[in-house]
Amino acid sequence: MGKNNSKKRNIKKSEKKELKEPTVASEQKTEDTTATDDVEITEEKPKQLAQEKITPVDEEEGACEEVDVDNEKMDDKDDDEESDEEDEEAAPAVPTTISDGRYRNRVRLLTLCSRGASSRQRHLLSDLRALLPHSRAEHKLDVGRRGSDSLSSALREVADVRGCDSVLYIEGRRRGKDGYLHLGVVPHGPSVRFALLNAHTMDELRMTGNCLKGSRPVLTFCSSFGGGAAGPPAQPFLGLLRSMFVRAFGTPRGHPKSKPFVDRTMSFSYADGKIWVRNYQIVRDAAADSNSLVEIGPRFVLDPIRIFSGVFAGQTLYRNPKYVSQNVQRRAQQGNTKVDRFVRRRAAKEGRKARMDAIEAPEDLLGDVFH
Repeated sequence: MGKNNSKKRNIKKSEKKELKEPTVASEQKTEDTTATDDVEITEEKPKQLAQEKITPVDEEEGACEEVDVDNEKMDDKDDDEESDEEDEEAAPAVPTTISDGRYRNRVRLLTLCSRGASSRQRHLLSDLRALLPHSRAEHKLDVGRRGSDSLSSALREVADVRGCDSVLYIEGRRRGKDGYLHLGVVPHGPSVRFALLNAHTMDELRMTGNCLKGSRPVLTFCSSFGGGAAGPPAQPFLGLLRSMFVRAFGTPRGHPKSKPFVDRTMSFSYADGKIWVRNYQIVRDAAADSNSLVEIGPRFVLDPIRIFSGVFAGQTLYRNPKYVSQNVQRRAQQGNTKVDRFVRRRAAKEGRKARMDAIEAPEDLLGDVFH
């Protein structure tokens, strides 16, 4: 038994050497055959040799290559797997499932105003709440004159208590003459401050357009905001404002208070350095097979002032160099500067003197009677 095992081992070693070393000239072949004549070949060797295939190369090269069929099959399988993986990487990802309409994007918007806001500003806020079913109302906020840090901390605290991740805050100053709209993302920002101009409510406009309460809007932006086929925005800060408007005014799909269809659109247009916001109803004309827009309201204009990295505080990311405060504009219109007051006072004095000189006393007919 020991001799037979040793013989089998010698046979296997010789077979491995033959597979590793390529066959060369005929002289080497004769030497190999003479060396293996002394070894007894068992029945296993023909079976192993039958599984092997030797393909000779051209005689001019004077050598041949030994190719293992099993190795070739494994290499082919590996190549096929690699090609399949490359095809999968190159092919675009196609969604295999369709949205089921469930409430997944749980965005909540906190809406509130400051103490001292005018009636028009409060009615504008109520109109926005009616159009945004994902908004949550809060009472008036009074931070006094403690600065922007107290406003930031107060808004973050209220938003945290109400479970909101965005804030829309309308601030009224100078007894409601000046209005400001703050829009921010809680708790880390960014946030933006606008001057609220030319605000008109739905009751004031009395437009003929109408929409279902809680319907989801289509948000449309002019080419200046960029995105999609429009390419990059005209100015970098407009791209940031676009994403903040989508987050605040876009009703998430599947919200419990929203309706599962779309019948209105909100447009945001950038012109003269300001953002013009309008709300329209989408009217379908089946006879003409076309759509038309009818304004619903409200309408307002936003003049960007400053963009902060935090919640209404922190580092300034953008500042509008062309912005002029509303108080300065009123002073320019009314002319309440010291120079204008001096000019008006001097002109009034000269005019009074000229009028006195122009007055002529009538002749007294009875002036000489009592002398």
